[in-house]
Amino acid sequence: MGAQLRVYKRRIKSVTATKKITKAMEMIAASRVVKAQRKVTASMPYATELTRAVTAVATGANDKHPLTTEAEAPTRAAVLLLSSDRGLAGAFNSNAIKAAEKLTKKLQDEGKEVDTYIVGRRGIAHYNFRERKIAGQWTGFTDAPSYADAKTIAAPLIEAIETDSAEGGVDELHIVYTEFISMMTQEATGSRLLPLSLEQVAEEAGTTDQARPLYDFEPSAEDVLDALLPRYVESRIYNALLQSAASKHAATRRAMKSATDNAGDLINALTRSANAARQAEITQEISEIVGGSSALADASAGSDK
Repeated sequence: MGAQLRVYKRRIKSVTATKKITKAMEMIAASRVVKAQRKVTASMPYATELTRAVTAVATGANDKHPLTTEAEAPTRAAVLLLSSDRGLAGAFNSNAIKAAEKLTKKLQDEGKEVDTYIVGRRGIAHYNFRERKIAGQWTGFTDAPSYADAKTIAAPLIEAIETDSAEGGVDELHIVYTEFISMMTQEATGSRLLPLSLEQVAEEAGTTDQARPLYDFEPSAEDVLDALLPRYVESRIYNALLQSAASKHAATRRAMKSATDNAGDLINALTRSANAARQAEITQEISEIVGGSSALADASAGSDK
């Protein structure tokens, strides 16, 4: 076997092994995205009803609650970025990071100081590499987040917005995550969680065109709001975590499918090149045999004379 043919054989073997890995990762991601979709669907009824309850309480409160009232001159904001712990997901993480940076620049242009909180090793690595300050970070659960993870993330964010901005707190809380639209479409998006916009909350709950019921609150609407708002923030973060997880798995499946297809195309190209090299070797061997035979025939004819 010639040297060139051996090179082709080694490359075909290597690419075939890579193709098996990417195919396995594609199948794993496909199964995980289905589970993540189910979790997103299962979380929606609770989130919708909780949003309706918050809307009703906030509307019925006589005095404006600190968490539903915008500061007259907001000076500080918090941005929560949801990335993933792992790569191999195409532009999933880069799109989320770009959306967070765009939102951060917009807030800074408005004269606000921004504290960044990050979920996922990829986002943390991006900010650490550029030596940017991170106010809080969490890792290890982005592939399969739980409600307990959402509570852990929400606690310092709620504490920050309940603290006066002059004392290191924030006036606004924003979240950037990847919305799962379909298996082929995922979009990095940002939204403001706090202070609450009652019109936006009502739209999310589907109560914009409905007459809101009247409630009596015990001990008071403000106390009920104090209890409901942390649950609201937790549920919103949990839903965003689930959507980001589903989007990440869908992006991984798509990236691995593309890698598998490309590996197949490369194997076909290498096989054709190997066949051409083998044919060239055979042609050369035949030429050498014919040439040797002709030389022997000429030598024999000369000796006969």
